[in-house]
Amino acid sequence: MDELKKVERKLTKKDYFVISSMLFALFFGAGNLIFPLHLGQMAGHNWFIATLGFLITGVVLPLLSILAIALTRADGVYDIGLPLGSAFAVTFMALIHATIGPFFGTPRTATVSFTVGVAPFVPKDHQQLALLIYSALFFGAAFWISYNEKDILNRLGKVLNPIFLVLLFLVFFVAMINPLGSANAGYATSAYATSGNAFLNGFLEGYNTMDALAGLAFGVTVVAAIRQLGKKEDKSVAIVTARSGMLGMGAVAFIYFFLILIGAMSLGKFTMSADGGVAFSQIVQHYAGYVGQAVLATLMTVTCLTTAVGLVAAFGQDFHKYFPRFSYRVWMVLSAFASFLIANVGLNEIIAWSTPFLMFLYPLSMVLIVLSIMTPVIKKSRIVYFTTVVFTVIPAFLDFVNALPDVARNTSLVQSLITVRNTLPLSSVGVSWLLPAIIGLVLGLVIYFTKQKR
Repeated sequence: MDELKKVERKLTKKDYFVISSMLFALFFGAGNLIFPLHLGQMAGHNWFIATLGFLITGVVLPLLSILAIALTRADGVYDIGLPLGSAFAVTFMALIHATIGPFFGTPRTATVSFTVGVAPFVPKDHQQLALLIYSALFFGAAFWISYNEKDILNRLGKVLNPIFLVLLFLVFFVAMINPLGSANAGYATSAYATSGNAFLNGFLEGYNTMDALAGLAFGVTVVAAIRQLGKKEDKSVAIVTARSGMLGMGAVAFIYFFLILIGAMSLGKFTMSADGGVAFSQIVQHYAGYVGQAVLATLMTVTCLTTAVGLVAAFGQDFHKYFPRFSYRVWMVLSAFASFLIANVGLNEIIAWSTPFLMFLYPLSMVLIVLSIMTPVIKKSRIVYFTTVVFTVIPAFLDFVNALPDVARNTSLVQSLITVRNTLPLSSVGVSWLLPAIIGLVLGLVIYFTKQKR
C-alpha cells in the first residue's frame, strides 16, 4: 500500500477540469436538452420543486453510478450485476445497452435533431418522408464514421459542442432579460398540481435522460482516465471521481435548472408542446427567427451525430465481447439499422415506448448502484444482492406493465397485473418498488451480518 501511495501523483486543476469535461460530455446529450424544458412546461408554477426531484435522478444518480464503477473496480455494467451470477449480469448488460442504444437512446439522437433543427423548415405533410431521408443519411454517416475513423467527427465535436453551449447560454441570457412570461404564473398540469406530486414526477421524469444507465455503461471510461493520470488506490480514484463529478455534474445541473425555468416561463407565450423538442424550436424562433433556427439545426445535427457514433461503437464493442459469434462491425450494422427503423416511428412514440423499460431498469439500476457503493461493508454479498434485487424486480416489472402505451394495455392479463400493482404502497406516484426494495435490503443485511457473527 505504501508503495502505491509513493507512485501516486497529485492531480492539477487542469487534470480535474479534463475529467469534469469528460463527465459532462458523457452525460449531456440530446435528451438532456428536451426533457427538462418539457418538464418546466408540465410543472408550471411548481417548476422549482419539480426541479429538485429531477436533479436526483438526472444528476445525483448518474454521479453515484460512476462512483459505483470506481468502488467495485468494475470493467463495465456487466461487473455491476456479476454478484448475482453471469446469466443475470449479461442479461442486465444487454438490456442497458439496448435501451441506451438501438432501442431508444440512439434513435433519439436522430429524432431530436430532426424535431428541433429540421422539422420547422418542412411542411407537416412531408415531415414523415423528410424524417425517413434524414435518419437514413444520419445513421449512414454514423455507421461510416464508426466503421472508419471517428477522430475527425470527434475533433469537430470538440469545436462545435462548445459553440452549441455558448448559443445555449445566449438563449438563457436573452430569456432572462426578455422573459416570455412569469415562471410562477404558469399553469401546472394535474400530475404536477401539488408540491409532493411535482417532486415525485420530476424524479420520474429524470429517468428519461437515461444518464444513470449511461453512467453504468460508460463509467469505466472515466475511471480508466483517472487511473491513467496516476491515481492507483480505489479510495483515491473514488475521491477524484466525486470531486470531478461535483464540477461536471454541477454544470449539467446548472443547465437543467435554466431549461426547466425557461420551460415554465414559455407558458406565458406558448401553449404546452407535445415534447421538449418542439418547445425548444419555438423558443429559438421567437428570439432568433429562422436564421437562429438554421444555425441550431446544423449544430444539433453534428452534436447528436457525435453522440450516435459513440453509442453505435459502444454497442458493437460490448455485444461483440459477450456475444462473439458476430463481429464488432456486424453488431454495429445491426445497431445502426435498428436505430434507423425505430427513429422513423417518431420522437413521441419513442418516448412512449421507452418509458416502460425505464420504469423497469431504473429501480434495478438504483439498487445495484447502492449495493455497489456498499461494497466495503457487504463485500459483494450474494445474499444481500439477491434479496434486494428480488424484492425490487417484481414491483419494477409491475411498473413496467403499468407504463405500457394504451395499445398494449388492453388485455385481461395486463389489466390484472395493473390491479395487483395498484395495491402496492406508493404505486399511485410511480415508485411501488421503493418499500419492497428497502425491505429486501434490510432482510439481506440481517442474514449477512447474522452469518458473519456466527
